[in-house]
Amino acid sequence: MTGSAVETAPKARQRLVPSVARLPNRSDFLRVAASKRRWAAFGLVLQVAPRPPDARVGFHAVRVGFTATRKIGNAVTRNRARRRLRAAVREVIPPAACPDLDYVVIARAATSDRPYDKLVGDLTIALRKCDALASDRTP
Repeated sequence: MTGSAVETAPKARQRLVPSVARLPNRSDFLRVAASKRRWAAFGLVLQVAPRPPDARVGFHAVRVGFTATRKIGNAVTRNRARRRLRAAVREVIPPAACPDLDYVVIARAATSDRPYDKLVGDLTIALRKCDALASDRTP
């Protein structure tokens, strides 16, 4: 590697919006599900819970978990649904979500076939209904 390639790599990773981190453990998924704060849209289900104070994450990182059960189809269908959810989350969550909350996005049977713009709309509506938009919350 040349010296210029090493110097430019960290600059490419810098972002002005919060980054998206993954929920690491099953216990985090269960904690978010137990909070009973959720919204089911046609293309996805969003669950939201306050982040525990001992969570290891960057300063402005938003933690998101993704799941798809075998009810929605075979492995190809589940993976496609998760990929589409990850793309929608990368577009919607960083500029709009509260960094002090944890999110779990669950794929539904319609996720893999739903038009992408409607999937993004479902996620935005779910964030609003769960009171998880940074612009709608009081400090």
